[in-house]
Amino acid sequence: MLENSINNCYGHKTSNQNLIKTIYMIFKNSLLIQSIVLLLFVSNVSNAQKEWKKIDERPFPTWWTEAKFGIFIHWGPYAVPAFSKLGEYSEWYWKELVDTSRKSHKEVKDFHDKNYGEDFAYQDFVRQFRAELFDANQWADVLSSSGAKYVVLTSKHHDGYTLWPNEQANKSWGRPYNSTNSGPMRDIVGELTEAVRSKDIKMGLYYSLYEWYNPLYLTDVDVFAREHLVPQFKDMVTKYKPSIIFSDGEWDHSHTSWNSLEMLNWLFDESEVKDEVVINDRWGKGTRHKHGGYFTTEYGSGMPNSDHAWEENRGMAHSFGYSRTENLADYNSSQEFIYMLIDIVSRGGNFLLDIGPAADGTIPVIMQERLKSIGDWLEVNGEAIYGTKTFDRSCQWSEGKIRDSKRGRYKVPYDILKLTVNPDEGFAAKKFFFTKKGKSLYAISPTLPMKDFLIKDVKAAKNATISMLGHVENLDWKQTNEGVLVTMPRLDFNTLKCKDAFTFKISKIKE
Repeated sequence: MLENSINNCYGHKTSNQNLIKTIYMIFKNSLLIQSIVLLLFVSNVSNAQKEWKKIDERPFPTWWTEAKFGIFIHWGPYAVPAFSKLGEYSEWYWKELVDTSRKSHKEVKDFHDKNYGEDFAYQDFVRQFRAELFDANQWADVLSSSGAKYVVLTSKHHDGYTLWPNEQANKSWGRPYNSTNSGPMRDIVGELTEAVRSKDIKMGLYYSLYEWYNPLYLTDVDVFAREHLVPQFKDMVTKYKPSIIFSDGEWDHSHTSWNSLEMLNWLFDESEVKDEVVINDRWGKGTRHKHGGYFTTEYGSGMPNSDHAWEENRGMAHSFGYSRTENLADYNSSQEFIYMLIDIVSRGGNFLLDIGPAADGTIPVIMQERLKSIGDWLEVNGEAIYGTKTFDRSCQWSEGKIRDSKRGRYKVPYDILKLTVNPDEGFAAKKFFFTKKGKSLYAISPTLPMKDFLIKDVKAAKNATISMLGHVENLDWKQTNEGVLVTMPRLDFNTLKCKDAFTFKISKIKE
């Protein structure tokens, strides 16, 4: 039992730990030695806990909590087949292809054998991943049009292929295996980083800790972490100085196996981005919602209102990577994404919305359209999103039975339309979402009120003004015992500056 505890030690790898294991194996039948080893083990655990505490309590860079909205990008050789069973992730194509235990294995295997042949290996897709139409500046224009304040690009997914020149990838795979010596023959990370930053948008990088079929990983995880993972991580950070690191693929091993504390201590103590960089919570089995930086949820509704930074991330349909099996009906509408953004921000979270470019380097037009629509809304209403904080409640419900979304880390149903404009019969809807900035309160309505309306349980200062963002004139209002009663002006819907949701600003409220 003690031996298992040592092997799964809740601490980072040190010469101390290796010594402990060596002494134990030699003298494991000695009660005295076992006692000494146990004391050293406890000491190692304590040191690791202290290091995590230091990382967890690190002052959180305010730029990220104020940004609210970012764009995720999943792109790699998996964009060539661009195939998944509907409802699954296309970037997991290789895993689904060879792992017979996966629930989509048969569909992917049948598709692959029919279209590429049984002898066509996943790595052969690299030759077809040419990105011949990739234009980093055009991408930056599209990303900027969304109103997003940061971008997170997959520098390396679980297939191990890097989108930047990296010698560890070539060495451990034993073949050209990065985007500068195969496939596109270009430094994708470098080009996009430069273009995105030219738009005054923060640039972040997704980085997978594990690689499904890397020969070194399959042989010895410890050697893989020491000789491949750590130097590769440092190379990525040193070359591109990302403002965000979205770690992933952590779940099979403890943070000890991944040498996560070594990487993070280097990141925060020695790297050039130590003061600005933001990290997530995916650094080893059991670290999610416990250690690291902001907490992550995926394809869900995010988290309840919390003082701890968190972010919901999802694709536009069912997959992060581009999937040709997804049709129009599978995509969320711009209206849904706008409501999701508002709902998430009202509960203190950030929203990371993913796009999956095609193998030729183009961003599918439907994805461009969704981003532009969100950006158009934010151009008018961004004041109620960027840099805001939560109010004492996230929303005001209409009459009816209240049934909010469930909260969870992964794939929790989230029907935002039922929570807003299309509730089930007898159920309440979120009539207003609240955000706050200084003494100003923003009440964001999913629909345009057609008559006077009440913002309940709010007291406005006597000298407050109430306005609708995008509308020139202030609105008439009066304070009542129930809240602030706002007189809605007569408006021509065709001349409104935005659609889908409307923001009413109370310039000064009484706390």
